[in-house]
Amino acid sequence: MSLTELIAGVEEHEKTLTVFNGDDAAVAALREQFHDRNLSVTAERTPSGKPNAFAVLSEDGEFVTAASLDEIRGPESDENDPDFAEEAYRPILDHLDETMFTSYDIGQMVAASREIEDRAWRLGKGSLHSGFQKLSILEDQMDIYEQLAEKGTLDVYAYAVPDTDVPKHDSDLTIHVERTDEIERSWFVVYDGAGIDVNKCALLAEEREPRSFYGFWTYDPDTVDWIIDHLESTYGLVESQ
Repeated sequence: MSLTELIAGVEEHEKTLTVFNGDDAAVAALREQFHDRNLSVTAERTPSGKPNAFAVLSEDGEFVTAASLDEIRGPESDENDPDFAEEAYRPILDHLDETMFTSYDIGQMVAASREIEDRAWRLGKGSLHSGFQKLSILEDQMDIYEQLAEKGTLDVYAYAVPDTDVPKHDSDLTIHVERTDEIERSWFVVYDGAGIDVNKCALLAEEREPRSFYGFWTYDPDTVDWIIDHLESTYGLVESQ
């Protein structure tokens, strides 16, 4: 299975958020809140009209969780930027692991990537694998990635196709130079959590339209492990400097 096939597999499992006894404005607000997720928002009413304004999350017809609309909406924030600090998620978002996002631009992708990079930096150990598509893109991020590579016992691996020379560096950053469509199309940041399941996280997306990305983020340790195993078993050519 390839990275693209993994994304397609997640994409097939759309979740449904059913809003019960909510007004039209609340339903519209939730549709806008989750417009870039692989999540459909529907509206229904109970015969009694009670309880007031709550939502049920389901997947493939199976109940996942429920919460009041106030809990889901929470304080005002930028809903477009994924937050990888799990404790910051509200009740419904807690269960949107491996939910697709659609049409993320460069700014959103960078923001999402920074969350995972920050977790790796704070723990300072384990391994971080990042796909930059092209060496020229990696070149623009070398300052950040050299800092990460020098942090504690953190092992940092970068993957890119060669469209320029391998960036010169004095750090322990490992650069994998690959000539594959998968690497050229994929943007990923994957952290193994230093072997601790609750710390594992990943962002994986592919460029389906020019600089527009479709993919998902996950805290599922099995999915994170699979992505890292795939990268380590598939790509081996290393250019150190």
